Amino acid sequence: MSLTRRALGLTGLAGLAACAPRPASGGRTVFKAVDVHPGDFPTVTAVKWMGEELGRLTDGRLGVRQFPSGQLGSEDDSIGLARFGAVDMCRVAVAALNNAFPETRLLALPYVYRDVAHVRAVVDGEIGTELLNVFEHRGLVGLAYYDAAPRCMYNVRRAVAEPGQLRGLKMRAPQSDIFLDTIRAMGANPTPLSFGAVFSSLQTHLIDGAENNWPAYQSSRQYEVAKFWSQTEHSFSPDALLMSKSSFDALTPADRDLVRDVARRSVQVMRADWDRREAEARAAVLAAGVQVTQVDKAAFAATVQPVLDKYLSGPRLRALHERIAAVA
Repeated sequence: MSLTRRALGLTGLAGLAACAPRPASGGRTVFKAVDVHPGDFPTVTAVKWMGEELGRLTDGRLGVRQFPSGQLGSEDDSIGLARFGAVDMCRVAVAALNNAFPETRLLALPYVYRDVAHVRAVVDGEIGTELLNVFEHRGLVGLAYYDAAPRCMYNVRRAVAEPGQLRGLKMRAPQSDIFLDTIRAMGANPTPLSFGAVFSSLQTHLIDGAENNWPAYQSSRQYEVAKFWSQTEHSFSPDALLMSKSSFDALTPADRDLVRDVARRSVQVMRADWDRREAEARAAVLAAGVQVTQVDKAAFAATVQPVLDKYLSGPRLRALHERIAAVA
């Protein structure tokens, strides 16, 4: 898409969104929430639960109207619309935030987390609270971190068990320097693309593969084209649920506390749905003939050590990494 067309599209989306109700201290407030995932995806159903819970607790005074399936653009578009108050909430992958908010890089770096339990312990604790508080200087409020891991590699060409077998493959990467560097270090050629462009790019061989989690791989139908899955588990990067700071600040203090509390409680709703959906997605793609390859994780981890060295060179992120590693 050309820059001119993209700018015109965003202007139109912002104008459309601005016509919807805005948060206010009195009357009924309906928050507009956007997500690139479909309506039955765990992140979307968790925000739906938030709307229902807010409605229950306020006798319908607060609610949520959702725009799933990328109706209002890509994740980068969602962040911009939320920052400037055209929408009220957005759910985005942490990768989309890494360049603007360097602290979030600790959530996206490869082979930092041991497993799902480790990353959940981090985001549920003191470190997670700190990493939710980094957004306000750029027009956003961090509400919660949702599961989106583990992320693994998949491609249309061949089974991949060790890094050398990625050589020559064009692999889609989120528009994040960390993910670009990670895929390059593993030996593949990284190609930055929005999530919504991956399926068609696999079909047309613009790219040979991508990396993501089981539910995203299945719900996007990418498994129909890319049938070679490699269990790299290279990233446990979560998703972030963010709110427009202007929308948040327009609420009463009591309503701000309520929104934060309901968002925090929505994490457990999301995780229960995520665990179920992850198992179902894996079963569905295996039934469709996807070939799963167990990989040499130590070899993959060794290839990305220079990426860790690069991003952990500063004292702040290095200290934060040490605290993350110490979390039980």
